[in-house]
Amino acid sequence: MFTGIVESTGIVKAIIFNGSNRTFWISSPLSDQLKTDQSVSHSGVCLTVEEVRDGQHRITAIEETLKKSNLNDWVEGSLVNLERCLQMNGRLDGHLVQGHVDATGTCINRVEKEGSWEFEIEFPRRFAELIIEKGSVCLNGISLTAFDVKKKRFKVAIIPYTFEHTNLKSLEPGQSVNIEFDMIGKYLLRRLSLKD
Repeated sequence: MFTGIVESTGIVKAIIFNGSNRTFWISSPLSDQLKTDQSVSHSGVCLTVEEVRDGQHRITAIEETLKKSNLNDWVEGSLVNLERCLQMNGRLDGHLVQGHVDATGTCINRVEKEGSWEFEIEFPRRFAELIIEKGSVCLNGISLTAFDVKKKRFKVAIIPYTFEHTNLKSLEPGQSVNIEFDMIGKYLLRRLSLKD
């Protein structure tokens, strides 16, 4: 479980193709603090640390993860948002995030607003019921607030700190993002769907 508050960014140093899986070596300031079997959010995708060595850590994404996320777009040099799992003895600064990507969306607009930035994201229509005006949404592992919500689009506003300390600074129109919709909304929708 995560909060959507990015701790650090990492850089993809190597990619190894292994059947339908992809293994990534990530270099980051956090890597030496990680341990084997630890769950870490990588741009919103919960992945298990397999090895830590020389300021880098290794993770593997299986076929299902690759289908649901934008990890297929990663290349050597890609910037990755990192967050270690939530400790239950502290403040919850973002919102509850599982690290289970629901869909990928596409950035369709990026506007600088004299010190802040707005991104417009298009997403698959079937998820429209899971996002509300001023509701929480997780993009690339970042807890954000959605506004100007439409059936297949929404916007997020980014403060300078978040822009500078996450991979949103490199997000351009046409590129994909990992989206995790609010967990509470998913449970409510599921409950309503089971009513006779």
